[in-house]
Amino acid sequence: MKKKYDIIAIGMGPGAIFMAYEMVKLNKNKKILLIEQGKRVEERVCPIEKTGVCVKCKPFCNITSGFSGAGAFSDGKLSLYNEEDEDFYVGGNLHKYVGVEETKKLIDYTDEIYLKFGADSKLEGTEYKEEVKKIKEKAYKEGLTLIDIPIRHLGTEKAHELYKKLEDYLEENGVELKFKTIVEDLIIEDGVAKGVIVTDAMKKEEIEKIYGDNIIVAVGRKGANWLVNMCEKHNIKTEAGVVDIGIRYELADEVMKDINKYMYEGKFIGRPGPFKDKVRTFCQNPSGFVSSEVYDNNLSLVNGHSYKDRKSTNTNLAILVSHHFNYPFSKPIEYGRNIAKNLNELGNGNIVVQRLGDIYRGKRTWEKELETNAIKPTLKSAVAGDITFALGYRTLTDILQFIRSMDKVVEGFANPENLLYAPEIKFYSNQVVIDENFETSVKNLYSIGDGGGMTRGLMMASASGVKMARILEEKNR
Repeated sequence: MKKKYDIIAIGMGPGAIFMAYEMVKLNKNKKILLIEQGKRVEERVCPIEKTGVCVKCKPFCNITSGFSGAGAFSDGKLSLYNEEDEDFYVGGNLHKYVGVEETKKLIDYTDEIYLKFGADSKLEGTEYKEEVKKIKEKAYKEGLTLIDIPIRHLGTEKAHELYKKLEDYLEENGVELKFKTIVEDLIIEDGVAKGVIVTDAMKKEEIEKIYGDNIIVAVGRKGANWLVNMCEKHNIKTEAGVVDIGIRYELADEVMKDINKYMYEGKFIGRPGPFKDKVRTFCQNPSGFVSSEVYDNNLSLVNGHSYKDRKSTNTNLAILVSHHFNYPFSKPIEYGRNIAKNLNELGNGNIVVQRLGDIYRGKRTWEKELETNAIKPTLKSAVAGDITFALGYRTLTDILQFIRSMDKVVEGFANPENLLYAPEIKFYSNQVVIDENFETSVKNLYSIGDGGGMTRGLMMASASGVKMARILEEKNR
């Protein structure tokens, strides 16, 4: 007898988790299966803490794969909104499908769930409105926009605890969680999604077909490449996507003290000349640690963590350049992967780090120079080198111009001893075309979260899951 479920979700990031949570609330009789290539949240441990180097965990990186997804383990920040906002400026495009007011309600509801399962009740970025206003005005004079919204910081280690409680809750309420399982293909017959074909991530030779009435793709950025392949194979409609390419920037807490205190995370956006590409800061980690994570084909990318209890004396943040490609080129993920591959080769499989001043001087950074540098790298496995060999002229020009502008807003932002780690790349699938019910061009196949291009962050991905459950419950009435 073939297995049959009411709902099958591919991936166990926040989108799938909150879809399942809400469906349990709405209809406990639904038979729900979540499939994940990684491990349970309590088994997700990065060995680099002990080894000092990335050991390329098998079968998948514990930072990018597993229950709660990649984003939850980078820092655990929940971006909310201001009451007066008439649009959403961070987090993705959920509001373009359900409207701004409905998105606000979904975020409020989702935030309450996070609080219920142990999120810190403190909101960052709400106490210092006048101080933030002055920084915003200063930024505006330099052609930069500062987005200030309330943020709830989970912290990397506290996020583990919170998502473990959610994992237990789902299983206690009958949701089936299938770990260490690869979805090899979708089962689509006559334009209708019927199920998935899976293999054991460790054995791989065992193939199983699992059927469901509704198939939800919630793969996150880690699954963007897989989703591209599925869309091409099954003629699922997509639109040209974006790839964000950049660096992880590390500088002294002292330089960022006002931003860290007043907002915790300052989201600055600019369009520096001569290219006028969108450049933004992302995932700021006060007193944090730069980290390494591994994607498909052993690609090493840089990220950042910030803990509740464990602290460094450095702040790290991403500086990302959004690249849009036009006809005839339509493979942004491949473009980003090639840059990452070249940088990895320069670092002998590791992240490359370079001092800002060395880039200006046209020279590589040497290990002995890092040893005496004022800013000590928190990613000990990073290899001193020259990122300019592989990052690309346009991308690097955008980043350097952005840093110069930021230095006029935050004195010391362009200190020559600040560190640039590369590559930091945010992979998104070509935007999957979905309707107001999140349904793709294939009947009964849905797309939510980051992987398909709808969202770009924990909170909005989680909220998209809540809405997905409500849509499915309404559909079956």
